[in-house]
Amino acid sequence: TEYAVMREGDTERAFTSPLNDETRAGTFICKGCDQPLYDAATKFKSGTGWPSFFAPLDDAVETMPDKGFFTTRTEVHCDRCGGHLGHVFMGEGFTPTNARHCINSISMKFVPAE
Repeated sequence: TEYAVMREGDTERAFTSPLNDETRAGTFICKGCDQPLYDAATKFKSGTGWPSFFAPLDDAVETMPDKGFFTTRTEVHCDRCGGHLGHVFMGEGFTPTNARHCINSISMKFVPAE
């Protein structure tokens, strides 16, 4: 559910959202507070099953360590409302920023460009 993902840090099932296939120009915004998060121009097909971006908008997200049983990942959340968005993976080498923001689409809405 949205609450479980955005407030408890869960992850939605891969390949379950139409935002994964969204290709129009526009902006992805936080479902919790409508803050703009990612420009659609930074979205790319990662094949992971979640919308992936190589960079957030300025002053849109914050990160923090997310310690799991076997690994530590970097959690991404909205810097306005604190809603959990997903994780960022660094050093993968196939994006202009060397980063992949793997974002739960249940945490976002898409606003097409006018």
